Amino acid sequence: MPDSFTHLHLHTEFSMLDGAARVGDVVAAAAADGQPAVGITDHGNMYGVLDFYKAAKEVGVKPIIGSELYQAYDHRTERPTRRGRMDDSGGEAEGGRKAYYHLTALAESSVGYKNLIQLSSRAFLEGYYMKPKVDWELLEEHHEGLIVTSGCLGGQVLQALMNGDERGALEKAARLQDIFGRDNFFVEIQDHGIPEQKTTNPQLLEIARAIKAPLVATNDSHYVHQHDAVSHDALLCVQTGSLMSDPDRFKFHGDQHYLKSAAEMRWLFDEVPEACDNTLWIAERCNVEIEFGNPQLPNFPLPEGFTDGAEYLRHLTFEGAKQRWGETVPDHIVERLVYELQVIADMGFSSYFLIVWDLIKHARDNNIRVGPGRGSAAGCAVAYTLRITDLDPIEYDLLFERFLNPSRSSMPDIDMDFDSRYRDEMIRYAAEKYGRDHVAQIVTFSTIKARAAVRDAARVLGYPYAVGDKVAKLMPPLVMGRDTPLYACLEEHPKFTDGFKMASDLRDIYANDNDARQVIDVARGLEGLRRQDGIHAAAVVITKEPLTEYLPIQRKPEAGSDPDLAPVVTQYEMHGVEELGLLKMDFLGLRNLDVITDTLAMLVITQGIDVDIDTIPLDDDLTLAMLRNGDSIGVFQLEGGPMRALMRSLAPTSFEDVAALVALYRPGPMAANMHNDYADRKNGRKPIDYLHDDLAELLGDTYGLMIYQESVMRVAQKFAGYSLADADNLRKACGKKVRELIQKEREKFVEGCDAEGYGREIGSALFDVIEPFADYAFNKSHSYGYGLIAYQTAYLKAHY
Repeated sequence: MPDSFTHLHLHTEFSMLDGAARVGDVVAAAAADGQPAVGITDHGNMYGVLDFYKAAKEVGVKPIIGSELYQAYDHRTERPTRRGRMDDSGGEAEGGRKAYYHLTALAESSVGYKNLIQLSSRAFLEGYYMKPKVDWELLEEHHEGLIVTSGCLGGQVLQALMNGDERGALEKAARLQDIFGRDNFFVEIQDHGIPEQKTTNPQLLEIARAIKAPLVATNDSHYVHQHDAVSHDALLCVQTGSLMSDPDRFKFHGDQHYLKSAAEMRWLFDEVPEACDNTLWIAERCNVEIEFGNPQLPNFPLPEGFTDGAEYLRHLTFEGAKQRWGETVPDHIVERLVYELQVIADMGFSSYFLIVWDLIKHARDNNIRVGPGRGSAAGCAVAYTLRITDLDPIEYDLLFERFLNPSRSSMPDIDMDFDSRYRDEMIRYAAEKYGRDHVAQIVTFSTIKARAAVRDAARVLGYPYAVGDKVAKLMPPLVMGRDTPLYACLEEHPKFTDGFKMASDLRDIYANDNDARQVIDVARGLEGLRRQDGIHAAAVVITKEPLTEYLPIQRKPEAGSDPDLAPVVTQYEMHGVEELGLLKMDFLGLRNLDVITDTLAMLVITQGIDVDIDTIPLDDDLTLAMLRNGDSIGVFQLEGGPMRALMRSLAPTSFEDVAALVALYRPGPMAANMHNDYADRKNGRKPIDYLHDDLAELLGDTYGLMIYQESVMRVAQKFAGYSLADADNLRKACGKKVRELIQKEREKFVEGCDAEGYGREIGSALFDVIEPFADYAFNKSHSYGYGLIAYQTAYLKAHY
């Protein structure tokens, strides 16, 4: 493709409050122009690499992994004194130097990708001051497999030229060439119509000739289309707190920092076509393959006498089973445990269970209260024997396959609730056990939501607060817990039909008010962009090898604080960490566990009563009567006004009813009126109807309603002959709402019902019930786990 081009200097929304290019839009534009590859070079980080890599692969464009690193003038430990405004170009420091410089780096190979990870990580861990900075020493140490360029106007080479130091510029270019090699250092030229570039580009050509370095043309893209320049300017004003009308604000020159077509780039650099040709040469050379889906579990240290994790897990399981069910464990429980252990071993997850067991054991040994079960893990009998969970899955018919489906290769997910005061202690213990360089918390990103985008847009446009507030208040309310995006408020979209209906006033003001229209148009360019990074409230990753063998990490110490005390955090989000096959665990601090711990301690001190809250009767009359009265202020999950009204209507008479309350009081079931149907059926105000008498056996305890996902699975097993693994796949397919997938499952289900003797008519009618219920139904294991905490707090309130 001699007339094509590859963009190698490109900032996405992960250059936060600086890049206005959404990852999906970038790769779509490159693909539409027939560009064979496209690179990502966000400022000083690798946040967007995995999303970018997958998105590019999906549209048949080769992803080139890179970063525009921040570089210290000399050494990464230097702390230059600020002078004047800090901005994207490096700001000003003493002695006419910048506080930091830019250096474009691209991974040519897997080795280069790992070295890029090292550079990005060590910049944060060792060189963080204002920005994460690398230095010459780190570049020399981690140069292999990387292609670097002389950079943009913020690079050391160009800064020297702009300061009139041509010799210094040549020396810095030569030093980079010495480090990375003759074919791996390129002199980068750009032309955005900026006067400084018109002056320095001829000088860059001279440097390239002098050191025999190849040229490469780039466009420093910060947005996708030329018309996005306005949104980008607004974004910079959000970053700096400026008005778009301020002539002295930090802004980009002109509107040329977009993802130009190959033809535009070829025209722009028609006098040096080799600079464009070399983008294709680099693209051809850059071959990084990121492996997804291959579990990389840490090794659990085994005691003497055990040869592998599966053997030790089996030993612990059957020892624990005796404590749970007595010395002679019933045959049906042994059968369940043997089955689960086999699935766990076959899927390679024995070490995972041992790691979780050890963490929970550390908590219990140190009197740190642990929740009885969160998520689907309470359906695992092995977890119950190990005291990872505290609910008997056999007694409550909680399903293992909802937790770990043998027909899918996804990692299990055991979420752990701890007394919130000891969450940091649990992370510290994990780091001590597996190595500080093997454990990190996981990054998360906040985005600019629709209402915030409207208010931000109004502010940077210089409108009074009332203008933005008026428009923001015309946005539709949350629908099923989701915001309706601005585009779906203005034009009907199948995913947001309810929101569109409620946005008629917004459409009216958009059509008839010029100020409002301008605000909304700018807001649409801001909406959904990443605003800032943070730390996930729960997620932690534990790796087999050091973290940087798999992903980049970061640490951002507060000004004046000890850097070693700042948490180490991944640069990849939670979904990416899981897709890489790494062990992601949720360490959740639950304040209601603090309340239980403190209440029990106060009872000992003030009343001399030592209550074992984990062995209280679950049919306590006083507790249930209190809940029937709606007297639940302070009770976990049950204290809101509408929830108290529901309790009075439902009138719980068992622990199972408490668990049902947890499942029913959510937007989905409430939108379908399931909460009132359950209450009315339970109390005889409505009849209980079944499509078939055999459903009474499966749905009797929920009055004919499929309020639990496990109910859907049991129905598929009984009526259509599904295995529980296949039934879980059915549940998941219906939840995804993909028409083709649902139709395929319908045919399979109806045929199954026919084969089991129920007939196609019953099968079709039953599927009509299952399809919507699968979307509203909740995880029974989680409902029972959190229902137990709710019951325990209610018991303490009722009695003490």
